[in-house]
Amino acid sequence: MGTNRRYAAHYDQLMDARIIERVVASAGPLQSLSREELELDTQPMTRDPQPKRVSAWVRFGGTPLLVDAKVTSWTPTAVAVRFVVAGKVYRAWVWASAVREAPPVSKG
Repeated sequence: MGTNRRYAAHYDQLMDARIIERVVASAGPLQSLSREELELDTQPMTRDPQPKRVSAWVRFGGTPLLVDAKVTSWTPTAVAVRFVVAGKVYRAWVWASAVREAPPVSKG
């Protein structure tokens, strides 16, 4: 018996969302960089009035997750991201190297 290729990406996304929801519910609190790590007293910070889509590595407890997010602010070394899991909005500062351009939106 074959697989339904037409809907495979959709079901993959649903499974990914369920895995993320499970980790968020059980792994511990969302981790964010500390004030000392951000160095906001000495580093310039930029706010984006039109947040851009990205993929970002965040941590809940000790568990890393790659999430679809939006960049709201940044410094030379860190990025503030906002993302939604199961209808709840999360915000965290992560290292700039933990963020990459979002993949293109697929039209399906």
